[in-house]
Amino acid sequence: MAEDKRKLAQKFIARNKKALHDYEIIDTMEAGIVLEGAEVKSIRLGHVTLAESFAVCSRGEVWLNNVNINQYSQAGMFLPDPIRRRKLLLNKSQIVRLASEVERKKLTLIPLSMYFKKHWVKVELALCRGRKNYDKRHAIADKETKVRLASIMKNARR
Repeated sequence: MAEDKRKLAQKFIARNKKALHDYEIIDTMEAGIVLEGAEVKSIRLGHVTLAESFAVCSRGEVWLNNVNINQYSQAGMFLPDPIRRRKLLLNKSQIVRLASEVERKKLTLIPLSMYFKKHWVKVELALCRGRKNYDKRHAIADKETKVRLASIMKNARR
């Protein structure tokens, strides 16, 4: 019940739908993100693209790469680069666990979504393993089977 209320309080800004198709998701976690200047205003307008983005652990920190946050038009003259690296805010134990999992199991860190939690911008980060083409076809077939079964069950109730 309490978790449902927390989900309702979140306002999603952007989702990485391609990641759900291209990767097998093993674990997810929530991370804060360090932003500069008027980036939050641009994010509130929804000018964010998570496609082709990934996270890297280096020197005890986690960095988010290739996230495109377009420049806010009324920001003035000091505008940060829209595709710069952004630091993710995690606990030390979380960073150590992520770095060891990525190194040991050859996994990838992918941002699945970006959202507001109260007034803070959060990123849902996932430990993922890449899927092969046959895995993707199998996942699509399973999804279609579930949809067909649901429609059959719905029609059977009538």
